[in-house]
Amino acid sequence: MKVAVCIKRVPDMDLRFAIGSDGKALDPAGLKFDIADFDGYAVEAGLRLVEQAGAGEVVVVSVGPAAVQETLRKALGMGATRAIQLEAAAIPFDGMAVAAALAAELKDGGFDLVLFGRMATDSANQTVGPMTAHLMGVPCVTAISKLDVADGRGTAERQLEGAAETVTFPLPAVVTIDEGLGRPRLPSLKGIMAAKKKPLDVRPAQLGTASLTVDHIALPPDRPPGRIIGEGADAVPELIRLLQTEAKVL
Repeated sequence: MKVAVCIKRVPDMDLRFAIGSDGKALDPAGLKFDIADFDGYAVEAGLRLVEQAGAGEVVVVSVGPAAVQETLRKALGMGATRAIQLEAAAIPFDGMAVAAALAAELKDGGFDLVLFGRMATDSANQTVGPMTAHLMGVPCVTAISKLDVADGRGTAERQLEGAAETVTFPLPAVVTIDEGLGRPRLPSLKGIMAAKKKPLDVRPAQLGTASLTVDHIALPPDRPPGRIIGEGADAVPELIRLLQTEAKVL
């Protein structure tokens, strides 16, 4: 079983952040970066597939500058076999531009499966996985919560609103991983030490032309302060009037 897992280095979205001076990206100062949450699920899914098969390798791939090597080493510490950095000064917002670089690297790699997280937690576009599958000319199943592979075919389950959908597909294929396949394992001390010696190849990213760009980002406006209109039962009529005329929720 040969599995590629495409991961992205993203900022911790639980921390306070600011917009950069150009108004088009976050200010990286003071931010902490890690593997995108859903990409961590994808790494775990790849490791489990190879463990169940009893043989094979998990190759982690990431597009970006030298800083993504830290993210790749973390995945190696979790148990991935080797890593590939597709070097680019910056990661385009356009999913097709990123997909072009990934497809160029992966299409002739002999992979049975290429795994992605359901979405990157910084952009939430959910486009790169399906676009990579399109460029590679292989099937794609998105947002799966269960996955089994046997006899050259995969069976995946997707959670729908009030139901579950089961699909089968031939290999090779691209799959994007949602929650449900198991929480990502933490790198052990032994794994972290071993990761330092595992292969990490650096190659130039063959990015496609970016047709989609960010013109401007802004934080949502502050909420207006609340106000007290009275106390007790006497305030109820005025409260109802304001909910009807100002808030327009009644």
